[in-house]
Amino acid sequence: MRSRSNSGVRLDGYARLVQQTILCYQNPITGLLSASHEQKDAWVRDNIYSILAVWGLGMAYRKNADRDEDKAKAYELEQNVVKLMRGLLQCMMRQVEKVEKFKHTQSTKDSLHAKYNTATCSTVVGDDQWGHLQVDATSLFLLFLAQMTASGLRIIFTLDEVAFIQNLVFYIEAAYKVADYGMWERGDKTNQGIPELNASSVGMAKAALEAIDELDLFGAHGGRKSVIHVLPDEVEHCQSILFSMLPRASTSKEIDAGLLSIISFPAFAVEDMNLVNVTKNEIISKLQGRYGCCRFLRDGYKTPREDPNRLHYDPAELKLFENIECEWPVFWTYFIIDGVFNGDAVQVQEYREALEGILIRGKNGIHLVPELYAIPPNKVDEEYKNPHTVDRVPLGKLPHLWGQSLYILSSLLAEGFLAAGEIDPLNRRFATSVKPDVVVQVTVLAENSYVQDLLRKHGIDVQSIADIHPIRVQPGRILSHIYAKLGRNKNMKLSGRPYRHIGVLGTSKLYVIRNQIFTFTPQFTDQHHFYLALDNEMIVEMLRIELAYLCTCWRMTGRPTLTFPITHTMLTNDGSDIHPAVLSTIRKLEDGYFGGARVKLGSLSEFLTTSFYTYLTFLDPDCDEKLFNDTSEGRFSPDSDSDLGGYLEETYKQESQDELDQYINHLLQSTSLKCYLPPLRKKTSEDSHVFSAVHSTRDILSVMAKAKGLEMPFAHMTLPTKVLSAHRKSLNLVDSPQPLLKQAHEDDFQWPRDDHGDVDCEKLVEQLKDCSNLQEQADILYLLYVIKGPSWDTDLSGQHGVTVQSLLSELYGKAGLNQEWGLIRYISGLLRKKVEVLAEACTDLLSHQTQLTVGLPPEPREKIISAPLPPEELTKLIYEASGQDISIAVLTQEIVVYLAMYVRAQPSLFVEMLRLRIGLIIQVMATELARSLNCSGEEASESLMNLSPFDMKNLLHHILSGKEFGVERSVRPIHSSTSSPAISIHEVGHTGVTKTERSGINRLRSEMKQMTRRFSADGQRSSTPSSPTGTSSSDSGGHHMGWGERQGQWLRRRRLDGAINRVPVGFYQKVWKILQKCHGLSIDGYVLPSSTTREMTPQEIKFAVHVESVLNRVPQPEYRQLLVEAIMVLTLLSDTEMNSIGGIIHVDQIVQVANQLFMQDQMSAGAMDTLEKDQATGICHFFYDSAPSGAYGTMTYLTKAVASHLQELLPNSGCQMQ
Repeated sequence: MRSRSNSGVRLDGYARLVQQTILCYQNPITGLLSASHEQKDAWVRDNIYSILAVWGLGMAYRKNADRDEDKAKAYELEQNVVKLMRGLLQCMMRQVEKVEKFKHTQSTKDSLHAKYNTATCSTVVGDDQWGHLQVDATSLFLLFLAQMTASGLRIIFTLDEVAFIQNLVFYIEAAYKVADYGMWERGDKTNQGIPELNASSVGMAKAALEAIDELDLFGAHGGRKSVIHVLPDEVEHCQSILFSMLPRASTSKEIDAGLLSIISFPAFAVEDMNLVNVTKNEIISKLQGRYGCCRFLRDGYKTPREDPNRLHYDPAELKLFENIECEWPVFWTYFIIDGVFNGDAVQVQEYREALEGILIRGKNGIHLVPELYAIPPNKVDEEYKNPHTVDRVPLGKLPHLWGQSLYILSSLLAEGFLAAGEIDPLNRRFATSVKPDVVVQVTVLAENSYVQDLLRKHGIDVQSIADIHPIRVQPGRILSHIYAKLGRNKNMKLSGRPYRHIGVLGTSKLYVIRNQIFTFTPQFTDQHHFYLALDNEMIVEMLRIELAYLCTCWRMTGRPTLTFPITHTMLTNDGSDIHPAVLSTIRKLEDGYFGGARVKLGSLSEFLTTSFYTYLTFLDPDCDEKLFNDTSEGRFSPDSDSDLGGYLEETYKQESQDELDQYINHLLQSTSLKCYLPPLRKKTSEDSHVFSAVHSTRDILSVMAKAKGLEMPFAHMTLPTKVLSAHRKSLNLVDSPQPLLKQAHEDDFQWPRDDHGDVDCEKLVEQLKDCSNLQEQADILYLLYVIKGPSWDTDLSGQHGVTVQSLLSELYGKAGLNQEWGLIRYISGLLRKKVEVLAEACTDLLSHQTQLTVGLPPEPREKIISAPLPPEELTKLIYEASGQDISIAVLTQEIVVYLAMYVRAQPSLFVEMLRLRIGLIIQVMATELARSLNCSGEEASESLMNLSPFDMKNLLHHILSGKEFGVERSVRPIHSSTSSPAISIHEVGHTGVTKTERSGINRLRSEMKQMTRRFSADGQRSSTPSSPTGTSSSDSGGHHMGWGERQGQWLRRRRLDGAINRVPVGFYQKVWKILQKCHGLSIDGYVLPSSTTREMTPQEIKFAVHVESVLNRVPQPEYRQLLVEAIMVLTLLSDTEMNSIGGIIHVDQIVQVANQLFMQDQMSAGAMDTLEKDQATGICHFFYDSAPSGAYGTMTYLTKAVASHLQELLPNSGCQMQ
């Protein structure tokens, strides 16, 4: 018999250690590990980490086998692992109804449990008696299921189990928006059971989704049916949220040692090496001690100051735990494994030595890893004074199985028994390595031969949809319906994937379904969802954004293939040519670069070999999944009532279509609108029309109220409701909205009446024929809509079944063709068209730590959205907050969608913005238009509603980025029926960007304006060069502007920053420092007490949001911004040596004093007449408009005001009054 090698002897030693410290806790029936001899429950996360040592040891034996017994030992250890993983699978499959529910509700009550009974796999505590929702635990299970399957273990046995795992993927794929209780089961660190979004959960879910995608769960023995499918867009969501959160761990934890599992083994979820290093250094600098790392700052668990008789902490109590948090040795094992993966021998050596020093020696000399080290109760005060000096004592479980397992695994790796690749067979460890450049393949397809011929005239040769047969082209929403069938299982009553929008990564793959190749067009080209796709410039812009997104986010093998259809709506208004924006885009695509993305234009047949394919076998004829299998099939989609047109595949008309084609046609079945609306009349001069031009919305509303027998119900609304026709202006977003006091008299109306004096609806229907423009038809239909409801049958032209709703839908289509945006938005609101991507857009913003408010301030009307909501609830909330004003509601939805586009494409725009107030942003947009066009608030609001989506998005971008921009009325002829002013928006660059400017028209206009303003100004005030009005600021445009145009620039900047809540970098941390030195800050009558610093740490998002909510009580954005400036001056004091300023500091008083000092200086300079004050705050307009720096700058006066306000408290060496 061969003698045992040295390595064999050492392995046997580890085998004994594993047996005595881990496997002795494994239940022989279920395979689960109990936490300790005292605690019999099995935690999901702990079980998986605890079995890793067994898995690693099994592989080490297989690799270093000296004799047959070693191979037997390897098999035995591996089966222990399989037994445990199948035990956990049993626990979860018993809760299959929770998985089904959670996919739709994402509620903490419907989550899988976090711990189970070791002996029976049953639950141990009620749904609401524990912080069960821990997405990272479920994700960790899927991640290691994938890794272990890839390493050769067979864990999944049947197709039912495959379906269950597919549904677990749906369970975790929404991790980027699910607030859970996290790794430590506590949620918010006050331990009051408040769930929060945790970076550790998002990161683990991202890793699991990437690992299990396209993996065959039957290993080498499987086929396509046992493959798991993950939608790449969900992974990308997790990636972008993780990037925006790190190094913060959650809203209440500025750093958490648990993040080690995300940035390194096992998840390797972060792709940016800098971010990995920043997070690692934060953990080392803030959490590392002499015995391991604390879990997070102010963690009270098992500290001597924790009250063991209650679970929760009082918020102010958290300060007690500072510097005495328990230290956990388990985190050092992560550092050892991380060192092995990075090839950093020094790190491995350092941490192994440190760990050896704190291990506990058990009987027979075995090494045990304790759970944690705590301060002895009698040494607490000493530790407060001199942190990290007191000797600690081990507490908690011994051994701590999770730590014990990772200690053994790290030793096997460090001693060379295992290679890094063996415990990471799916190569997650290469996440940070450099990726090759992505080239996006773009196929342009003409909808039909007419469009194809038009393109040919321009020398562009493309295929039509019919030409590419047998490859099939379908709109992206069909893919959503097909994916809804994935993972269905009758035996377990699992319904498959919830119907959700599929992003551009999902539509850029080719799909093989029933041996046919399908390509899907991206959702942004689909006009049935929202009117953005009716604007060709917007489509081009969205194409640019999506191509750039594909370039940065594509992770799969092969190249992404984007199919871009040219449809009849991409023609000019008269349909005789291709829209110029679309043409120039195709030309740019031919060049190989578009918007910074590398593209290759070609036909689909050329791209077949280089594209990525997904085989969707769950629709195969032999699957038990029937395509038409339930009675609800007719209402499968949230938009089945709307027009569902698809692409006609002319060549594909077989008599005997197979079931798949029937299903797709059933999804596409166009409830295509038949034309009922009478054509518009040409207006003649003697035409006495039904409407007098003076009706305001309010009048129409009061008629409707009377028609319904109500007393005027709209009187309490402070914002006049939407103008119906563009020539009746009542919406005014600029001036402070006042209720309309003038009630219209009954006899002013020329509505048709019946015998009872009520509005005669039948006659109104007849009057549809007398309308000279679409706006008037919209007014009549709106009236019918409110009086009779959307499903009232109008019997128009004697036809039955012509409802008000169907007429509005038809009108929407006509308005779309005419590009009448005001009307399109308005009807879209009436039809309550759901913005498919609205809930997703909202979630995107929230997940990037940016809260939203909708509606106009102040708060009861302004509604805060701080957690993701289901689409219906979200829409309802927006309509409520808009005071049922349809236009504001629709505009709010549109702006949320644009903001989400920007937060994905340019997250840097949102730095230091914690809350986006959509109502204020809309107000500022209208104010900007009023300023630029020099027109009334009503006209500006009207112009805003009539901007094309592309211009609206540009205007929003300029406001977010703080760039100067110009607005001009365009000189191009517009369609005769539009009553709206045509406007174009352009950036003011260094050379005057627009053509009209280059031709001198604008310059001439500005010079004339300049002369008239200067003439009037000189008569009114002595504008000395040194006065703040004269030296407003250096204009960012660089080309000359008269001071008349430059005046108001700082006021504008403050208004913009106030509206989008932008604060200086590091602002919140500085506020935290001031609060440490005084009793509180009073802002507009609301006190921010210093006690908040006892609960929250300076870098916490929770603290920032708290400060923000106090500042948001100030309704005027420019005044809010001055308060922020005053606080910044105060922060200079917090850096001085003073221990305490004492008392409550009244920030508004400081601003008022500064304003008075400014006014005195201005009066002494002789500027008496022009010092207008803001009515609401009493601040001089010129003070708002002063640059921060300079002799007359706001900072100068604020500093003096702070000095005088706090003079008795300042040290003698401090600043004196000048």
